[in-house]
Amino acid sequence: MFVTTAGRTNENMTAKARAIALELKADFIPRKKRSVSAIQETVKDDCLVVGKDRLELFPLGAAEPFFFHPNSAMFRIKRLMKGESDPLIDAVKLQEGMSFLDCSLGLGSDSIVASFVAGESGSVTGIEARPELAYLVKTGLKAWDSGYEAINKSMDKIKVMQGYSIEFLKGQEDNSVDCVYFDPMFDESILESDGIRGLSHFAVYDGLSQEVIEQAYRVARKRVVLKDHFRSKRFDEFGFKVYRRKTAKFHFGVIEKE
Repeated sequence: MFVTTAGRTNENMTAKARAIALELKADFIPRKKRSVSAIQETVKDDCLVVGKDRLELFPLGAAEPFFFHPNSAMFRIKRLMKGESDPLIDAVKLQEGMSFLDCSLGLGSDSIVASFVAGESGSVTGIEARPELAYLVKTGLKAWDSGYEAINKSMDKIKVMQGYSIEFLKGQEDNSVDCVYFDPMFDESILESDGIRGLSHFAVYDGLSQEVIEQAYRVARKRVVLKDHFRSKRFDEFGFKVYRRKTAKFHFGVIEKE
């Protein structure tokens, strides 16, 4: 990946872009009034564009950029505000003050909802393997204005960690997090949401393993939860009790701690 500025830039924006490139250990390439696609014809790599108000990821060959947005979290939280339920929150049995570890952060939609429910006394940590995506989501969570103070606070308090979930889990103490959560959505080809589909280019297909689940079980204080396609064999493979949802393409599986 390389970093550049938006088409209209200034010294501050250029300095910011250079700093981000240094942090991500990526090359900085001056824009020089060229289009991103024109630069990519030469560089042949993904591009992170630093603009005045947001960061944009341009996968090599893509016509449109990807940028952070809360995606489904907004309307899900609004439903919760009205006293309605949320399938994830029901599966996790999440309550105010609890801790939640999201081992497949992606855009962070589930973590945002979890953070809203956990409240100021709770905590949410998200793990993302790809450094550019982790950086984009980390900065987006801090900068996005949802128009709702409670949602803004929920996004701001999420802790984003860049790395692989297995390595992070190995470094945690026994029974240190109330719930450990997995959503290996990139393993399926039914990514229907435009916001989610843009992420598939940046997905890390490391999958789930018995070791990952065992580490998650060790770290979890209350339960391990898996969101997966309704046809997935992973529920049975790893011993999850499945909560099936009629007409839904994804179900939730739970391993409760005794």
